[in-house]
Amino acid sequence: MTAPLALKSYRFRAEREASWRELEALCMRVEERGLASLSEDELFALPGLYRATLSSLSVARAISLDQNVLAYLEGLCARAYVCVYGLRRRGLAVLWEFLARGLPALVWGMRKELLLAIVLLGLGVATGLALTLADPERFYSFVEPGMAQGRGPSASQADLARVLFDGDDTPGSLLTLFASFLFTHNAKIGIVCFALGIVAGAPTALLVFVNGLTFGAMVALHAQKDLLVEFLAWVLGHGVTELLAVCLCAAAGFVLGRSVVFPGRHGRLDSLALYGRRAGAVAIGAVGMFFVAALLEGFVRQLVPSTVVRAALASASGLLWLLYFWSGRRHAARELAPS
Repeated sequence: MTAPLALKSYRFRAEREASWRELEALCMRVEERGLASLSEDELFALPGLYRATLSSLSVARAISLDQNVLAYLEGLCARAYVCVYGLRRRGLAVLWEFLARGLPALVWGMRKELLLAIVLLGLGVATGLALTLADPERFYSFVEPGMAQGRGPSASQADLARVLFDGDDTPGSLLTLFASFLFTHNAKIGIVCFALGIVAGAPTALLVFVNGLTFGAMVALHAQKDLLVEFLAWVLGHGVTELLAVCLCAAAGFVLGRSVVFPGRHGRLDSLALYGRRAGAVAIGAVGMFFVAALLEGFVRQLVPSTVVRAALASASGLLWLLYFWSGRRHAARELAPS
């Protein structure tokens, strides 16, 4: 009995081994140098060789051939599957896919949480503005000394205007210090908003509101000195991007909180794992937006002294972000499908 089985295994392998070796060689080249290393004929042959090897594996299992042959075919089929169906792209291609489709789709999927974050920020701004206008001394309750950089209700209009239009780019200039603090402050707030979302989202909501209080107090300070338009034109040139990034981090935090409090049909840990990946991807995108805001801040501050042009740039940045995230509705169904 052993001799016929051995003979059958030998014939089976001898009849098909050439195609297995050809497929193995193609897989090795793809693994080492990518699909671009294959010619057109080889690319055309790859799926056929894979299907033929799958058929060989099926037959080998059915007739209980040599276990070594089975192990070899199983490993080869697994490698070939990745080569045929695995989407092998370079890092830049993956990054482009994420920025062009993935991020907008994920943001669109959490648009309700984003709207909640924007509303909370707006309430904070309105509250800080109203309270500081009513009592200028409240400014010190809402704005940290590092952000104020010596400015406050006692500062003159000329002092505030000099800061807004200061062309000095030395490390010690007031505008440089303020811009650096603003970037660091908002980035820190954004990251903490995302991280604390896991605590049912309550700390996230509070942080967004408090951040709005700070911004509202700064707006009130400049409004009292008749510099409201000038201040908004300068700060929103990069602030639109920066504050939107904060709201995105907060929205991601709210998604984490919702997955913990209302896990739905999933278990709590499964829900957190599922939605946490999506929220984390949005938070990573928001970090990129903080860097974009830093670049905008440097450009607007150093090269654009005109209030009108600054206001136009702020409006343009807001419109571009709106169109960018609005485009996510086309890809949301694919990106947000349960995994």
